[in-house]
Amino acid sequence: MMNKNSIPGLLTACTLAAAALTLGGCTSSMKEPATTSVAVSKAAVDNAAGADGAQFAPVEMAAAREKMARANQAMAAKDYKTALALADQAQVDAKLAQSKANSAKAQAVSDALQEDLRVLREELTRANNKPQ
Repeated sequence: MMNKNSIPGLLTACTLAAAALTLGGCTSSMKEPATTSVAVSKAAVDNAAGADGAQFAPVEMAAAREKMARANQAMAAKDYKTALALADQAQVDAKLAQSKANSAKAQAVSDALQEDLRVLREELTRANNKPQ
């Protein structure tokens, strides 16, 4: 037999049970997005490394690799929310490293072309100033 005092307790228990089920469902439903994000981020880190990110953007590459390691640890611990966040951060760091590397390489090519142009201009000036 229920009395008036047991109804609020029952409602509280039902609310807590529903909240636990909802949170549990959210955690497992985050596994797929986290798994995808970790895979995409790993590819971004690999691409940045292949673009000489470690040489031209060592700080960003180190950050990307460290966050990827932590994301993998979070995945192993089934902490999908943390894994997703860390993987996304690793991807941003990796893309920045790759962009810096690409920019540094483009700058080096530009500098070489500018030097070649300077040499050509000097040769043209000398050729035009020779007595004929």
